Parts: sequence; C-alpha cells; structure tokens
Amino acid sequence: MKKLINRPEDVVLESLQGAAHAHSDLVRVNFDPHYMVRADAPISGKVALVSGGGSGHEPMHGGFVGMGMLDAACPGEVFTSPTPDQMLEATKAVDGGAGVVHIVKNYTGDILNFEMAADLAKEESIQVEAVVIDDDVAVKDSLYTAGRRGVGTTVLAEKICGAAAEQGRSLKDVADICRTVNSSGRTMGMALTSCIVPSAGEPTFQLGDDEMEIGIGIHGEPGRERSALAPSKEVVERLAEPIVSDLPFERGDEVLAFVNSMGGTPLIELYVIYNDLVRYLEGKGLKIARNLIGPYITSLEMAGCSITLLKLDDDLTSLWDAPVKTPGLRWGV
Repeated sequence: MKKLINRPEDVVLESLQGAAHAHSDLVRVNFDPHYMVRADAPISGKVALVSGGGSGHEPMHGGFVGMGMLDAACPGEVFTSPTPDQMLEATKAVDGGAGVVHIVKNYTGDILNFEMAADLAKEESIQVEAVVIDDDVAVKDSLYTAGRRGVGTTVLAEKICGAAAEQGRSLKDVADICRTVNSSGRTMGMALTSCIVPSAGEPTFQLGDDEMEIGIGIHGEPGRERSALAPSKEVVERLAEPIVSDLPFERGDEVLAFVNSMGGTPLIELYVIYNDLVRYLEGKGLKIARNLIGPYITSLEMAGCSITLLKLDDDLTSLWDAPVKTPGLRWGV
C-alpha cells in the first residue's frame, strides 16, 4: 500500500484538521464528535441542510459545506457511516429555527443512523425532513443497501437544495425539491482499478490490466458485469443506455450531465468521456443544458468514472445556476 498518510487510524482526523486549516473562512470543524459546519452557522430563519457518510469520497460531503450548499456534513471513518450522535450534534449546530433537511444516501448504516438522529432531534423540538437518494441504476440490492445505492445525484441534490434553502424557501419546499432531484436523476459507474482502504492495506477487489467493471459502487462494491477493457465510446454507451432507458428520458429533454472521476481518472480522460457522452445524447435527442465534470464523489484512488443525468426544468436550472461558495464547488460569487 502506497499512501501519503501517517497512520491509517489517523487519516480521517488528520484530514479534517487539514481542512479546518485550509478553509477556516468557509467552515468550522468540530471534533468529538466529528462534523463540519459552515462558518456562519446557524442562520436564523433559514432551512439548514445536513448530509454525511463514510470518508473516502472527498470532496463529498465536507467539501460541499458553505454558502449555497450544505450547512453541515458528518464524516464517518473510511467507507463507514457516521454515528447518530455526529448527525444529531451537527443538526443542532445548524438549526436556525426553520427546520433541517437530512440528505441521506441509500446505504443501510446511513439510513438507520440518520433516522435515529432525526428522532432525537425531534425530541428537542427541531423539525427534520429526511430525503433518501437512490439513483444508481446498476444494481437493485448490494452489500451496503437494500434497493438502489445513492451516488452521483447526491452532489446535484446538495447544490440545488442548498440554493433553495439560501433563497428562504420553506422546509417542505426544500425537501420536495430534493425528492424531485432524486426522482429525476440517474447514475451508473465503472472502474478500471480497485481502491485500497487504509486500514485494510489491500485492494477491495481485483481487476486484471485488461479488465473493467461496469456498475461498481463507491465503496468498492462489485458491479453488474466484468468485461474486457473497451474504448471510451463503448464505455459511455454501456453506462448511459441504462440511465436513459430507466428514467426514461424523452427526446427534447434538457439534462444536466455530470461526468465524475472515481478518484484516479484524470481530467484529460474525463473530457474524452464527456465528448463521447455529448455525441451519444445528441443521438437520443437530449440537450445538455448544464454540465459538471471532475472528481466530486470519489472512491479513494479508484480509476474509473460515473455518469449522472438529471432531467431539468426551469426551477432546477435556476437553482443550479445560483451562487455557491464551498471548498469543493464555487461560482457566481
């Protein structure tokens, strides 16, 4: 195992400490329990957004804390759900009296712990609405979840709902927008290599030099199909076809196209993928109205990518375009 770390057991703590030093103008980091909040939290009268999950997917979620996105993020250990007390304390820290939306990826540990935290918060008179993201078309059940996994659409939901909350929309409205994003987004990913969890010291699965895995999860879960390595154009077709047919998208729809690196795939390759995706979607009569390209929901150093398509309407597009200022995503400010 080759990693630029000190001790495997200290990776999450020391990464949080580094983030606190690097982005003190944007976020505050609490230790024991670990959570990150925007520097100006709580904001009176504003709906707050809280998300979280295992570490190893950076910049999600901590990199999306700030104006126009999340009010708080709870990092678990690598690929491990955060605890209910992390979620509860983060919720209390950002509640401005207008309620809190929990954005929860569909993994068993995340679901159970966020449910417990929401129940405890309600006992303290904090209104909580939870929205589950389950956009992965690759598998219907996996090692970590019952039903579809929550993946790339999570990032889009955090941005769009963060903008809605920033505009002063109500708890119900923000939660409903989050549900709309989830129902309108679909994702599928693939891997060229595995990843190594620091505490394990070895790859989560093995792939030959001439192999790829279609439909992998962000925790190194195996996919739906292992096959010979193929050109980008074929990979894009094998990822995009299940997405387009699942929603289903229709000719003339405007979409947000999100091409994501799993951590080890560089931008030069992502743009090749995006170029092939543009051509594929043109052939389907779909118009890319907005895009996001880069490493935003990763799986440590895994080489590979995911594609997310979100069907847009005027409101979602406007919210996507709204200003955002976080460590991992910023524009319009």
